[in-house]
Amino acid sequence: MGTRFLLALFLVLLVLGFAAALTHSPTAEVQGAQLPQQDEPSSPTLLTQMQESLSSYWDSAKEAARGLYEKTYLPTVDEKLRDMYSKSTAAVSTYAGIFTDQLLTLLKGD
Repeated sequence: MGTRFLLALFLVLLVLGFAAALTHSPTAEVQGAQLPQQDEPSSPTLLTQMQESLSSYWDSAKEAARGLYEKTYLPTVDEKLRDMYSKSTAAVSTYAGIFTDQLLTLLKGD
């Protein structure tokens, strides 16, 4: 459920970003009869308000996650993770080499 939520949020942000890019793009204007330009209202549009709101929520979520990470950071766990990573990459590379040799022997034959 969390992955679906993040995907939906990403898609909403992507659509909002494209909509904002199209409204500010000079190529998005429709060519036609020249009408006298009207003064735009000084209040922000609904789209900009939503973008600012989502941006502020995103920033606060990043800060909360960063705070939680800093509170729970343990140097010993970090060392264990680095050690596990180095051992697992060594094992994977060894077994990948064995598999590659077996595959080449099988394909090449004697």
